[in-house]
Amino acid sequence: MSKRASKISLMMILLGFVLMFASVVPVSAQEEGGPGGFVAGQGDEPSYFLTSDGAGRLGGAIGAGLVIMGGAAGIGRIGGSAVESMARQPEVAGSINTAMIITAALIEGATLFAVIVCLLAVQG
Repeated sequence: MSKRASKISLMMILLGFVLMFASVVPVSAQEEGGPGGFVAGQGDEPSYFLTSDGAGRLGGAIGAGLVIMGGAAGIGRIGGSAVESMARQPEVAGSINTAMIITAALIEGATLFAVIVCLLAVQG
């Protein structure tokens, strides 16, 4: 990964955390009772940019995306290394292939578990 791509991805993660934990104060520049305004005593709720339910859903979505990207990067590295190893020593290709499939299955299992945890966090 290039230095620029890593900076961009870190900035996107930081932006996600800011959006996830920040709640914008209701707009108070409008008059009470105006269009979209908050009228006290009528049971209306003020409008927020990001509610706690929305922040939970956004956090779950960001977490699931990061998990999928990590799993894909891990399996890609395993595949690349296995092909390179098979090219260097073709006589052990069978054992390398078996080890690669087992390791990829373990990564897929951990990735699936993490995605399920992220989705359950959204429901809670």
